[in-house]
Amino acid sequence: MLSDHTDSLPPADNPNASDGIPKVVPPLPRENQLARDLPWRTALHWLRQGWSDLWTNPLPSLLYGFGVFVISALIVWALFLFEYEYALFPALAGFMVVGPMIASGLYEKSRLLEASERPTFARMIFVRPKSGYQAWFMGVMLLCLLLLWLRSAVLIWALFFGINPFPGTDEIVPMLFTTPTGWALLLVGGSVGALFAAFSFAISVFAMPMLLKEKTDALSALGISMATVWNNLSVMIAWGAIVLVLFAVSVATAFIGLIVIFPLLGHATWHAYRTLRPDERQDGEAERMFIRPA
Repeated sequence: MLSDHTDSLPPADNPNASDGIPKVVPPLPRENQLARDLPWRTALHWLRQGWSDLWTNPLPSLLYGFGVFVISALIVWALFLFEYEYALFPALAGFMVVGPMIASGLYEKSRLLEASERPTFARMIFVRPKSGYQAWFMGVMLLCLLLLWLRSAVLIWALFFGINPFPGTDEIVPMLFTTPTGWALLLVGGSVGALFAAFSFAISVFAMPMLLKEKTDALSALGISMATVWNNLSVMIAWGAIVLVLFAVSVATAFIGLIVIFPLLGHATWHAYRTLRPDERQDGEAERMFIRPA
């Protein structure tokens, strides 16, 4: 006796008939919601917007920049006073690691200007992030990354020059720029430092503004910041190059340039965040990859 299932078999004279198994089809293309497809020149527009914020009620921003200048000068002075000058070059590179955290007050001023509120120096100093303690947690992670970079720099020095006392600034500069060992140290140390700086830039450039304006957690902000940078690589490389050049100008002016340059970069970074992170994406629960603050 034939089975009852024979009725469901495809007719023999129709080879195209379905046999009951669905065909495997490729998934439909999905729009990349993080990619904004902005030209690299957009970075210059962010800089102009930052310049506008800087000179709108400029005194709080300039005071903020002056404070960063004073602290930077004191740190360099302390390195020489306590004979830690071997950490000078790593500390300069490490400034790029913690810079986004230090600029929180500048993000707050740009946010207040955007909301048509009057910013004050007190409100810039005593910032109250919407994410609460998560902003502090992000700051701790950046400080740990800075300490890791400083320790790596010491190990790289020992790799090329052995476990010897630091010869002093007067001797180290000719040694670095006139000897093959010095050139190798600059190449390796510069490459490793660039990796640290690029990584910290990617995870923090948008994470700190996010933690200020959005109710999220530090790890989600870190991941979203990195994904946003990766999906907008051309404009973010241009922005990173601008930050690097202006920071080099600040160092060349004995940090005096930080009085203007640091507020300029902080305000411009806020506008970069607002461009690449529009309002409609800030409340999406699907982007909260870890915990959600109560």
